[in-house]
Amino acid sequence: MGIFQRSPEEDSDLLTKPELKVDDGDHDRFAHYVKKGKILESAISGKAVRALCGKKWVPSRDPEKFPICPVCKEIYSGLRPAPEDN
Repeated sequence: MGIFQRSPEEDSDLLTKPELKVDDGDHDRFAHYVKKGKILESAISGKAVRALCGKKWVPSRDPEKFPICPVCKEIYSGLRPAPEDN
């Protein structure tokens, strides 16, 4: 009785959650090492951060969805350990 008609595929009583897919090009993205303070500053101001490997960007994705950048990991492992308190 209305002017809108549904196709049989659209007629469903169930709500479905869409599948979240990683965008094209995400295959070459990595999680990078950045100073904690810089991440917070970026979240507040929207300024770009620089990772240990030199990549500069504004963080906007969940880093746990990506592998760790091999260059950042190598640089981080070569840094001196933090001094221990005696």
